[in-house]
Amino acid sequence: MPAVKRALKRAVAVAAAAAVTVAAMLVLDTAPAQAVRPPGIPSLSTAQSELNALTVRNEANGDTYDRDLFPHWKSVSGTGSCTARQYILKRDGQNVVTSDGCQPTSGRWQSDFDNVWTTSVSNATIDHVVALSEAWASGASSWTTARRQAFANDINSPQLWIATTSINSTKGDKDPAEWLPPNTAVRCDYVKAWTHVKYLYGLSVNSAEKTAIQSALNTYC
Repeated sequence: MPAVKRALKRAVAVAAAAAVTVAAMLVLDTAPAQAVRPPGIPSLSTAQSELNALTVRNEANGDTYDRDLFPHWKSVSGTGSCTARQYILKRDGQNVVTSDGCQPTSGRWQSDFDNVWTTSVSNATIDHVVALSEAWASGASSWTTARRQAFANDINSPQLWIATTSINSTKGDKDPAEWLPPNTAVRCDYVKAWTHVKYLYGLSVNSAEKTAIQSALNTYC
C-alpha cells in the first residue's frame, strides 16, 4: 500500500476514534447526575435506636387540623431571605438559575420517590416527609405556632424532599403503613428519614406505623 494511502487510512481511523470519544463525553455530560437527598438521614443503627425510643399511641385531634396552623414556605435564616421551598430547590437541584437570588426559573430536579427527572419548576414541589396533618395528630397539636413553623420549614433535617406534583399528591398525608415510595431504591432512606424526623420533634407513632417502619428497615436496609 502506498505511503499516502496508509497515512490517509490512519488519519481516518484516528478521526473516527476521536468522534466516538467526543460522543461518549456528550452522553455523559448530558446524563442526569445522582440526585441530592436531604441532610440528616441517619445510619441504620441510629434509625433503629430512634424507632425503639418513639412513643406508641393512637393519633388524636385529627379533626381539628388546619394547614394554616403550620406557617410554611417562610423565609429561613441563613438563606439570604429565601423561603424554605426556594432554598431546597436551589440546594438539591442541578444547574438551577434563579431570579432575584431566590426564586428558581430553570434547572433540573429529581423526584427521588418515583425516580423522575423534571425541568419544570412548577412540577418540582417540596414534600414534607412527615406530613403536617400527620404531625398534628402525632403531637404537634400541643406545640406553639413558632415550633410548628420551624417544623414546616426545617431545611436541616431530612423533612423536606423534592417530589413531582403527581407523586406528592399520591403520597398525601399517608404514613409508612399506608404508603412507601414506588422507587424501592429510596425506601431505606425514606423510612430512616421519617423515623428521624419523628424522633427529633418528639412525635409519636401508632402501632401499624411502627410495624411498617420496622418491616421496611429489615427489607430495604
